[in-house]
Amino acid sequence: MNVQRCMIAVALGLGICQFGMAQAPAGAPAGSTGQCKDGSYTNAAKKAGACRGHKGVQQWFAADASAPETSTKAAKASTAPAETPAAAPAPTPAPASAPAPASAPTPAPARTAKASSMSSMAQAPGGGAGMVWVNTPTNVYHCQGSRYYGKTKEGKYMTEAQAKAAGAHPDHGKACGQ
Repeated sequence: MNVQRCMIAVALGLGICQFGMAQAPAGAPAGSTGQCKDGSYTNAAKKAGACRGHKGVQQWFAADASAPETSTKAAKASTAPAETPAAAPAPTPAPASAPAPASAPTPAPARTAKASSMSSMAQAPGGGAGMVWVNTPTNVYHCQGSRYYGKTKEGKYMTEAQAKAAGAHPDHGKACGQ
């Protein structure tokens, strides 16, 4: 009796899976995995990027692990709030003798724009009227009032004449008096 119930459950599951998969239309070329919005067909293995340059994917025929695309019309039509699922039972704690599972690596922090990091960076002490900031690794000097004045990782203050004598050149070719 249990075997029959299992077979019925498997048959129903397979039948439901058949309804969930889109079938390729009769006019589609053999091996097509999807149809693009411009009417062309693709045989790409993954949906992501399959119809790049063809206005996107209109219909996907193959089973794919990537998330299905939703059109804006479908997104607007489904504005009704979703039902809240029943609370899942709390997971049972692992036995004390089992080693703790390794935690997933933490993602690297997002890089910030250079300009924003420079504006928040504290200016090096010193400088003043008649002094320029020479970025020593690049040998570029920055005038007082510019966003890099005293704010590069490495550098030193000196007069503009001293900077030119040391072989430094002005930032973007503009000397401080210009």
